[in-house]
Amino acid sequence: MEEKAKALSDIMHHMEPQHVFNLGPVSIDTTVVNQWIAMLILFGLIYWITRGLKSRPQGKKQVIAEFMVQFIQDLLEPALGKKGRKYIPLVGTLFLFILTMNLLWFIPGLMPPTTDLSTTFGLAITTIITINLIGVINNGLKGYLHHFAQPFAALMPLNIVEEAVKPVSLSLRLFGNMFGEKVVVTILFILLPVLIPVPVMLLGVLMGVIQAFVFTLLTVTYLTTSIKGH
Repeated sequence: MEEKAKALSDIMHHMEPQHVFNLGPVSIDTTVVNQWIAMLILFGLIYWITRGLKSRPQGKKQVIAEFMVQFIQDLLEPALGKKGRKYIPLVGTLFLFILTMNLLWFIPGLMPPTTDLSTTFGLAITTIITINLIGVINNGLKGYLHHFAQPFAALMPLNIVEEAVKPVSLSLRLFGNMFGEKVVVTILFILLPVLIPVPVMLLGVLMGVIQAFVFTLLTVTYLTTSIKGH
């Protein structure tokens, strides 16, 4: 009982990023290292799946690859039509990267980088900047600025504030859900190590997929607004 109480008291310390090494003046912690591991896993999987693709689907690898492309295409086309297809690489990469990071806790000793607010805010600010640049490219600077005055010029201040808080809402939503899920799962593992593991691991997969999907869906919504206006 004392061991479980001590383990519960150490949960927050376990959730904190730990220093790994210094890269010159820059301190590298476990959050950064785990992101590198997620990228290596993702690069490896994509390289393996995309080897030897045919014009007609052959084998499970190609079916998986085409399913993923179709999944992202089905998110983009209802909002942007066929021209939304050119954003499949952007949106698809974002979804797969977040999904890989969310599921990283299935590798013993690794923590999902998305349980660190610095990771989710970095993803959110990069996404919003990219989306706004796409808006400028599609509509020109004058047309892009004009969409802030839609549907009425009086709403411009509110639209600007809404744009400014998007990175905050995106990052807090992903961080809060992943951090809370990890804390609950860790507590259940400590209290009920025999009964809970399998259901909790299945729940972890489901939550990881849902959170990656929500972030991606919001990105598509913001992308549509940036291109087509409010």
